[in-house]
Formats: sequence, C-alpha cells, structure tokens
Amino acid sequence: MTTELTGRAAHRADITACAEAEMAGMGVDPAFIDRLVETFYGHIRRHPDLGPVFDGRLSGRWPEHMVKMKAFWGSVAFKTGAYGGKPVQAHQGVDGMAEGLFLKWLQLFSDTLVEIGASDAAHAWFMASAERIAKSLVLSLFYNPALDDPRRR
Repeated sequence: MTTELTGRAAHRADITACAEAEMAGMGVDPAFIDRLVETFYGHIRRHPDLGPVFDGRLSGRWPEHMVKMKAFWGSVAFKTGAYGGKPVQAHQGVDGMAEGLFLKWLQLFSDTLVEIGASDAAHAWFMASAERIAKSLVLSLFYNPALDDPRRR
C-alpha cells in the first residue's frame, strides 16, 4: 500500500517548469505570445471575411479580448492554468460564424507565425494546438450527428 496521496496540484510547478523549458527551447517566451496575439488579431481585424465576424462580436471590447487571448495562449503554451474562459460558449451565437471560416483562421494563424519569425518547432507546436482548438470548436458548434446516419448517405 502506498502512503503517498499527491494530486495533480502537487505537480503543477513541475508541469509549468517543463512547459517553460520546452517553449524556451523553441524560442517562445511571454513576449513571443504578446507579439503573436497582437499581430494575429491585427490581421484578423483587416481580413475581409474574418474581420466583420470578430468585430461584430468584439466591437468596443477589443482591448479586453486581447488580454484574454494573451492569457489563453500563455496558458496553453506554459500550462499555467491562467485562462479560465469557456471558448465554446463564447463562440456560440456569433453572427456570421461559419464552419469554413476556421480554415481561414488557421491559415492566417500559420502566416502570422511565419511573419513573426517563429522557429520551425514553435510553428509546428502552435499549429498543432490551433488545429485541435479549431476542430473542437467546429465539432461543438456545427456537428450534427444526424448527418452521420448511414441511412442518410
């Protein structure tokens, strides 16, 4: 029988330290996250398809959104747990939201990583994360199990 009863919280410092070391090895630090978010959302706002959808939801609230997105990506990269939002709920009911926009979002994210000089490792890591996020949102927002019914094919 073991007498050690440590939970996940006991390992948070180790998890964060490992994530910070992994990110540092890729050239990612908090300043990188700031640059990524600022540059990416600057492009989003000017994008002919994405801009109107984002601005329709965030008009007058862009500064707060930027803080939230920096916390989100910092939390993802450094495993800090600093982001406590509900992304699926935040994206529900957004006027103009369409499944096809996620591919444009991903391409713009990739282009931004290249633009800001992300290392190949950082580019691959952030794109893998962004693709998981996009897939999760697409499934949550647009999936209809009735369309998977083999009788409907």
